[in-house]
Amino acid sequence: MTESRIVVLGAGLGGTIAAYEIRQALGNRARITVISKGEDYWFVPSNPWVAVGWREAESIRVHLPPVMARHDIAFDGQGARKVHPEQKQVELIDGSFVDYDYLVIATGPDLAFDEIEGFGPERHTVSICETRHAAEAHAKFEELCANPRPIVVGAAQGASCYGPAYEMAMTLDTELKKRKIRDKVPITFITPEPYIGHLGLDGVGDTKGLLESEMRNRHIKWITNARVDSVEAGMFHITEVNRDGSEKAKHDLEFGWGMLMPPFRGVEALRGIEGLVNPRGFVLVDEHQRNPAYPEIFALGVCIAIAPTGPTPLPVGVPKTGFMIESMVTAIAQNLKEIMAGKEPTHEATWNAICLADFGDGGVAFVAKPQIPPRNTNWSSEGKWVHLAKIGFEKYFLRKIRRGESEPFYEKLALHVLGIEKLRFE
Repeated sequence: MTESRIVVLGAGLGGTIAAYEIRQALGNRARITVISKGEDYWFVPSNPWVAVGWREAESIRVHLPPVMARHDIAFDGQGARKVHPEQKQVELIDGSFVDYDYLVIATGPDLAFDEIEGFGPERHTVSICETRHAAEAHAKFEELCANPRPIVVGAAQGASCYGPAYEMAMTLDTELKKRKIRDKVPITFITPEPYIGHLGLDGVGDTKGLLESEMRNRHIKWITNARVDSVEAGMFHITEVNRDGSEKAKHDLEFGWGMLMPPFRGVEALRGIEGLVNPRGFVLVDEHQRNPAYPEIFALGVCIAIAPTGPTPLPVGVPKTGFMIESMVTAIAQNLKEIMAGKEPTHEATWNAICLADFGDGGVAFVAKPQIPPRNTNWSSEGKWVHLAKIGFEKYFLRKIRRGESEPFYEKLALHVLGIEKLRFE
């Protein structure tokens, strides 16, 4: 029997566990190749800790080629230049081509810093979207602590990930208090969300009340419905808008350390391919995670197109959380198994969400089932246990990636959080 050629494009959270789970589901019936930009997996949820010096970047890295090899998965770390769906090929950076029978796209987003003048780690702000960015942010944080100045943190219009922004703001507050210089460093949180705790999900449980309360207790000021017009050295230029999108107020915010989650778009290797992606470059998928125009292409995670939960004055994207991504991985693996058995795919992702937002000395957790309202489960809570749970989660997930394990985890995590509001990891 001829092996099917399956290419997984991307080796972040979604791509890595997709390769493992597809191998487990298909056994030796497929030749699996992972294509990624770089050979390392980084545990991105720990990046806020890297930014304040609580983690070394190396401690959250997994070198993937030897792990993949143990599971008979080929790996190429040079990255993709362009996907050619008509030819069923991925063009690599060096100009060579990899043929596929089935393509699983898990690239994550392209970080669109260039859409705002002066924005991004190559210009005037720092970032925690990549671990190397977070390490650079830590160096600048140490400079700030030596010469205290205001901090501006949050998200820019078009962002699709808000939890890390809240985590970063609270973690900065915690660390500055430890250093006994919090009184010298005003913190302002800016976001395109229509209210604090919206999270791109129209809130989950009482995230609005919980996060507003945290900010008040920590003396963090905020501006919602905030559009970043431009950034210059030490200054954000912000427009606050009304519900109809009209201008409400202008703000010029001084900063010595500034971090905003950027707008997201699809990666360059995918952008502009008619039928495959939307105008922002996000992959179009049906209920089986399958592209309607190219049924041999599946996609999962941050790179897929999901409509917002409702109209907002500024663009507020929907996050694709780990629970949601894990369910997409399982659906794709099982659908490929059915296809290779000569059947039509039947599996659908659950698109649920669980988030542990760590604040360094506590945190907020929420569970949304499904992620997009209305929901069957709509729950949030807070406590010091969230910080401890995040530490355990980091250890567990890094071990899972290092071992090449494909066992789903987030459903168990959600049940533990809902049942006992406390997690213990062996």
